[in-house]
Amino acid sequence: MNIALIGYGKMGKEIEAIAIKRGHSVVLKIDKDNSETITMANLKKADVAIEFSTPHTVLENIERCFDANLPIVVGTTGWYDYFDKIKKDCDQKQGSLFHATNFSLGVNLFFKVNTYLAALMDKYDDYEVSMEEIHHIHKLDKPSGTAITLANQAIDKIKRKKKWSIDSKDSETLFINDLREGEVPGTHIMKYHSAIDDIEIMHKAHNRKGFALGAVIAAEFLNGKKGIYTMNDII
Repeated sequence: MNIALIGYGKMGKEIEAIAIKRGHSVVLKIDKDNSETITMANLKKADVAIEFSTPHTVLENIERCFDANLPIVVGTTGWYDYFDKIKKDCDQKQGSLFHATNFSLGVNLFFKVNTYLAALMDKYDDYEVSMEEIHHIHKLDKPSGTAITLANQAIDKIKRKKKWSIDSKDSETLFINDLREGEVPGTHIMKYHSAIDDIEIMHKAHNRKGFALGAVIAAEFLNGKKGIYTMNDII
């Protein structure tokens, strides 16, 4: 495949290395210093785009790929409030979109464990559920997209929780303690605390390779398809 990388920071470079190792070519690299090169003509040189940019530019990048009839894999988070519009545009333009809050196989298995544990804990009111997420200081969105997914999974199963927040700690709110430290790739901890004991599950990324590999696998999966897909379609 010929791949367009939209976002060529640390993650983009990791994706490039894995893509080349798997036999693909990177024909376009877009970052903040050459954003004017994301043209229709350049996008049409690629078979698929992989997008890891910023919450401020991702929506425009998705729409450009739809207009160019270019399948796009989106790893940027912080845009899901606009998902309904993107879904509508994808349908109208017969586009191709693969989105995930996290492309790591380990994280997506962690999602399954989180859902199962939350369902078990629903009937045990003595346990207070909360979350801690830790990422590098360069991450722009707070909390992380992965943290939001984990929180929503828990809220869906635990009836006493109605929403999540990074500020409020009332009884109906799942509190997310979001920390930004050094170059941490990503750590997420779901915590169940009672006066008697604690139960915790954790996913800790050691590097970005798991995210990058998952994004390339998603691009391979999406190539030639129409519609909207997630990691559930692979796992």
